Amino acid sequence: MADTKAPSASTPAPLAAQGGGRPAGKSVLLRRARELALVPALLLLMVLGAVVNDSFLTERNLISILGASAALAMVVLAESLVLITGKFDLSLESVVGIAPAVGALLVLPAVQAGFGTELPVAVGLLAILAVGAAIGAFNGILVVKFKLNAFIVTLAMLIILRGVLVGATKGKTLFDMPEPFYTLATSTFLSVPLSVWVAAAAFGIAGLVLKYHRWGRALYAIGGNADAARAAGIRVERVMLGVFIVAGTLAAVGGLMQTGYVGAINANQGQNMIFTVFAAAVIGGISLDGGKGTMFGALTGVLLLGVVQNLLTLAQVPSFWIQAIYGGIILVALMIARVTTGRAQD
Repeated sequence: MADTKAPSASTPAPLAAQGGGRPAGKSVLLRRARELALVPALLLLMVLGAVVNDSFLTERNLISILGASAALAMVVLAESLVLITGKFDLSLESVVGIAPAVGALLVLPAVQAGFGTELPVAVGLLAILAVGAAIGAFNGILVVKFKLNAFIVTLAMLIILRGVLVGATKGKTLFDMPEPFYTLATSTFLSVPLSVWVAAAAFGIAGLVLKYHRWGRALYAIGGNADAARAAGIRVERVMLGVFIVAGTLAAVGGLMQTGYVGAINANQGQNMIFTVFAAAVIGGISLDGGKGTMFGALTGVLLLGVVQNLLTLAQVPSFWIQAIYGGIILVALMIARVTTGRAQD
């Protein structure tokens, strides 16, 4: 198709524009170095962890890090796809809470704070995906069709959905849900939770699509220059609407993983998660300007934050300091981006 071969969708043109006149090859190498720099950083943290705490490199602890990071990974994947197109979706953290809550409320009896409908478990699980997709579609329509600011729209949705979650659950924590609601986190394959395998598969598929499929290459073209992509024949509005729907669905799956990991759904599920999501995406090389970033970089960002949190937890560092450290990581990542791309992110 023409959209995959258009100048706007090719790599050299955007790189030249974003590199401030620096040679495209050098710019590519710098950004690749930025992504791969997290690998030795991860290895360094692993060595540090082994020195600080004898239990860090045990199989149980490493699997614990992966299991704890699975839900975050799904939301980071969702946000990364949106960011590549040059947009934001802050409401994903609320989807993590509201989507599994709706599914649970449809299944649970009234005496357990449910709606009393007591629908089959399969319907409840499908409802989780449907809620995520519907929220993504609504955000997409407002942003793509009505041309509203993505940041403001999704911020408003974050607040609305947070209120809806509290109202629907009446502020209560939902317990004793059917076993399938916990399966992703509690069932294992080769001693590793299914949630980890699902997250790994999702990143792998997304990486292949972005690299080899015309739809994936269209995302980079849109993020680099939406007008040029449209002129090249790419259906920008349709692609962007699809991205918001996919992102909402992925966040809903992340919410189901979080539900299984915690063993319950409370009115605060997913709250403040978006800050960690942006931290992982940014340090993984996903540009806030759009048109740049890889799934490998985003995944290493998730793993790095997972290892950092585990190390700080083992060292009994208070949780508020962990959030402060995440904020510092974002600032460092932005400064690195300034050096490697030759321009500041807007």
